Amino acid sequence: MEMKESASNSEVAIDIQDVNLWYGEKQALYDVSMKVKKNAITALIGPSGCGKSTLLRSINRINDLIDGCKIEGKIMFRGENICSKDTNVNDLRMKIGMVFQKPNPFPMTIRENLTYGPKLKGIKDKKELNEIVESCLQKAALYDEVADRLDKSAFGLSGGQQQRLCIARTLSMNPDVILMDEPTSALDPIATSKIEDLAVQLKKEYTVIIVTHNMQQASRISDDTGFMYLGKMIEFGNTTSLFNKPKEEMTERYLTGRFG
Repeated sequence: MEMKESASNSEVAIDIQDVNLWYGEKQALYDVSMKVKKNAITALIGPSGCGKSTLLRSINRINDLIDGCKIEGKIMFRGENICSKDTNVNDLRMKIGMVFQKPNPFPMTIRENLTYGPKLKGIKDKKELNEIVESCLQKAALYDEVADRLDKSAFGLSGGQQQRLCIARTLSMNPDVILMDEPTSALDPIATSKIEDLAVQLKKEYTVIIVTHNMQQASRISDDTGFMYLGKMIEFGNTTSLFNKPKEEMTERYLTGRFG
């Protein structure tokens, strides 16, 4: 089993510094800080409503779509604070892709799902587009299952296949970071296992951040884990250390089921 190194020993992909976030009058995040290392899987765990998804959605500014959302603090990515008003949000979302809880393929063919983004970026060469389709499906461990039906509707795929297609679609934009918001919560155990295996493969080329309700999933696949409660980062660090010897009593109570 490979050793999991802590974020301090590795290059940092995203540095979250003292982030506070409000939805209108309601504060949802309190002074959250976390260093996400490159080519690793970082998991966010904690009970429902603790701020995991809010934090995840701050990293590619999807919270901007919610009226009255206000953020303070810094999220440093590639030398820039992406919370800045000067950030080009469209460019940001190409570099930091998102996979949602429920598979959401576009109502078009499998091939069109994967060429939609590249075409928006101005890629028109058919050979190049075909190479993107094959490469992204290979990386998402889906090519062999769908190679003979690329021009059929994506809705004909199973739930697990649809979710891997959504991951492939994210890869088609050539991101640095992939955000996954409970990507297996709507899937059966076999489909879940495939997504977990895929995440572990993807970290060789990408940085992965995953929100999960499933503590076993976090312990199986992540390198670092953050435990959140009531909008605060209670504890963050190496996954093995956090699960085996948590520093905070609240973390231990959550992990052992003696919570609340």
